[in-house]
Amino acid sequence: MYDVREAEYPMLPRERLNVLGESYLSDQELLAILLRTGTAKLSVLELAGQILKHFVTLENFRKSSIEELMTISGIGMTKAVEIRAMIELGKRIKTTERSREGQVKGSQQFATILIDEMSDFDQEHLVAVYLDGKNKIIKKKTIFVGTVNSATANPREILHFAVKTLAASLLVAHNHPSGDPNPSDADSVFTQRIASACDIIGLQFIDHIIVGDGCYFSFKENTLV
Repeated sequence: MYDVREAEYPMLPRERLNVLGESYLSDQELLAILLRTGTAKLSVLELAGQILKHFVTLENFRKSSIEELMTISGIGMTKAVEIRAMIELGKRIKTTERSREGQVKGSQQFATILIDEMSDFDQEHLVAVYLDGKNKIIKKKTIFVGTVNSATANPREILHFAVKTLAASLLVAHNHPSGDPNPSDADSVFTQRIASACDIIGLQFIDHIIVGDGCYFSFKENTLV
């Protein structure tokens, strides 16, 4: 613990983290530590506050581009690149922790992983996940990258890799860049086609998950497959 002298001589963010732990620091203080230095006119804490004020929410900050970061006074190419690297590393750590077992334990569990991986995509990505008899992931393959409003693929291409990998079951997923995970008519038709094709060759079709902005839609959970 620290004593009352902190009120008179407040600790810097690095000192506060060392004494109190990272969970006690504000978003502004954590970002200041990562920025390391301020500018001739702004302290590092003031610069961090200016960045957070510009983006309003941490979600907007997470999605920021290098170009957008560089529009902020005091953020040049070097700091913008470092910030983007920090955000990407945090994303990878989070995803790796959740998927370290390499096993699909249920639609909700796997949808959480997919949200981390697919929420930021500007185009629709159709992904097929091939599983063994214990629902362990054999292979996860991007089948199709489409326009913002369209992601279609022939079930034949998806099933080709299922046979090639000797998969016992299959899960497909795609994202809606609009943020709304509710299925379109085309999504429903595609789901029925792939489910029927799996049934013909004796492959278990687990689910079709649509990823939105921090949310998802599961055809299985909605008893549509």
